[in-house]
Amino acid sequence: MSKAVVGNNNVKKVVLTIALILSIFQLYTGGFGVLTPMLQRSVHLTLVLILIFLLYPISNSAKFRWLDYISAVLALMNGFYLYFSYADLFNRVGNPNFLDQFFTAVTIILLLEATRRLTGWILPLIGVVFLMYGYFGHLLTGMFSIGNISYDRMVSLIYMSTSGIWGTTLGVAATFIALFILFGTFLEATGAGKIFIDLAFAIGGKFRGGPAKVSVLASALTGTISGSPVANVSITGQFTIPLMKRVGYSPKVAGGIEAVGSTGGSIMPPIMGAGAFVMAEMTGIPYYEIVIAAIIPAFLYFLSVYWSVDFEAAKSKMNGLKKEDLPNFKDVAKKGIHLYIGIIVLIYMLMIAQASPMKSAVWAIIALVISTFIFKRKTVKWDFIIEALEKGAKAMLMVTVACGTAGIVVGIVNLTGIGISLTTLMIALADSSLLLTLLLTTVACIILGMGLPPTAAYILLGVLTAPALVEVGIPVIVAHMFVYYYTCLAPITPPVALASYTAAGIAGSNPMATSFSSLRIGLVAFIIPFVFVYGPELLFIGNAQDIIITLITSIVGTTLLSASMVGWLKKDLNIIERAVPFVAALLLIIPEFVTDIVGLSIAILFVAYVYLHKASKSYVSNEVEKKKESFK
Repeated sequence: MSKAVVGNNNVKKVVLTIALILSIFQLYTGGFGVLTPMLQRSVHLTLVLILIFLLYPISNSAKFRWLDYISAVLALMNGFYLYFSYADLFNRVGNPNFLDQFFTAVTIILLLEATRRLTGWILPLIGVVFLMYGYFGHLLTGMFSIGNISYDRMVSLIYMSTSGIWGTTLGVAATFIALFILFGTFLEATGAGKIFIDLAFAIGGKFRGGPAKVSVLASALTGTISGSPVANVSITGQFTIPLMKRVGYSPKVAGGIEAVGSTGGSIMPPIMGAGAFVMAEMTGIPYYEIVIAAIIPAFLYFLSVYWSVDFEAAKSKMNGLKKEDLPNFKDVAKKGIHLYIGIIVLIYMLMIAQASPMKSAVWAIIALVISTFIFKRKTVKWDFIIEALEKGAKAMLMVTVACGTAGIVVGIVNLTGIGISLTTLMIALADSSLLLTLLLTTVACIILGMGLPPTAAYILLGVLTAPALVEVGIPVIVAHMFVYYYTCLAPITPPVALASYTAAGIAGSNPMATSFSSLRIGLVAFIIPFVFVYGPELLFIGNAQDIIITLITSIVGTTLLSASMVGWLKKDLNIIERAVPFVAALLLIIPEFVTDIVGLSIAILFVAYVYLHKASKSYVSNEVEKKKESFK
């Protein structure tokens, strides 16, 4: 993965200009109506590719810089070609001319190279493998053998239609994902990061383990909009990790808490890092139904993190911060009025007015800018708009090329029918074991999610694996939630836990130790998707009584699991004592009546044991003190 490098002032000016054009293009089309799908997506990708080749050079050596400039020019030429030949392009589907063939090859090469520069080798190699399969798959035997597909046919589908590169996957990146990224950068430019953190500290900083609890809250608030756990750790972790270390958390635990909090933003309604909108687009399920379905799993995730943080603080006998070290709640609340207006407008447009995600984001940005000038008129400068537009454009780059490359894969899947073969294979596995099918899906999600933003990984796997889960009888929303959850959890999953590694760099801890700390703190999240597959009541599917019972048992199970992982519940727990709540937790989380009764019985007996042990210890201590007094 390359690092962003900007050369001389002329290049800087070009980068700034293109970044502004890209962001303004997204705002304009979001507010006044998008272009036709291919034009909207091709203009977006053209500007993104130019920015990538100018910002991320192929080599640190200046003598190879000319390759970047040629790549940027080719991207621009391709954009112009598509724009001006668009009217005739569809008429040539099935019979492409030489320029169609040439620019198809150019686009694929540029897209794969841009993806490599920003995400690493995993996704480009997947793209290459699928392209090779499309062209040479007829040489295979067995269920994965396909008919002979000509180059012209591949060109027609991948480049000349909206079933390949210019398909839905790139479409979501070129519309509402881009606009929500812009909303996030406008929030950041108007001081949201600092205000959210100060507000969280003012509310919870005085409590036991306060800085860690604040970290979870602040990271989730910013993460749900940014949709990138790694970027979110880089922003909020600079403030929260040092404070956690200051009150007594070890560096690896402080980094783990920050990584888990930032990752949780991607699953927190109502925005879910734009995942809710993508899921609605892919499944046809209304946005509000997806948001409602995500409420209980997100609640259990953050409840488990809260208990882990609290028990860790109690175990280490930590206290909160002193009152004089905390920001004043009223002062901070006043500073953030302009932010609240933007967020309230966004939620109103999405949930009440039920406007499209694009219009909602545009109106939220407009409201944020206007309220900033009203409430911050004495200090605000116009520069923050330029800053937000430039940062927003740069933040779109990774998700755009990832979605574009995913479009190649989706196109080949549709062209070859390999999706049907994969579905058949997974159905055969499910006949022998649904659990095995789910485990294989989990592994695929985590592997792809290690090198991709959660939303991009979900788009790809939503096409490859979710249909198979649906075919074996899992409801559509459950199957897609399952896939989405595990792509979101990849950044805290060892051995390649990028969010944890980023947090470790800030905390000054061992990256692998920090990633395992993240895994331990967020363990409940890895169990929840299996729970809602076997008991969809967690997604508000079923009658009210079953939903309430499932919620209560899951809350108790989550609490016990956190106690087991930390090794504390009113007292330090030894190995055997930790095993008891662990077993009880698993039994309670499994949505079955018998397991709930057994788990609840074990839980009651264990809690009684803990309190009796504590009372007995207290009694013995008091007796010892009395004897000491009598000797005196």
